[in-house]
Amino acid sequence: MNGVIMMMIAVSIVGFFIILTALLWGIRGKQFDDDYKFTTLDDSVEALNDAYNLQKRKEEALKRKKRD
Repeated sequence: MNGVIMMMIAVSIVGFFIILTALLWGIRGKQFDDDYKFTTLDDSVEALNDAYNLQKRKEEALKRKKRD
């Protein structure tokens, strides 16, 4: 029984170090950087105005609902 527990602990430790190594490799390789994400957005002025107007209508509807 002790041998099984020791083997499970050893496998868990080895697995932990493999996962840690993969995480550190990804961080060093800049796999998690999204610098270009916000520069590639190409929203037109009309789309932004529509989103703004929709937000205003939602807020007005909530205010009317609270008053009722």
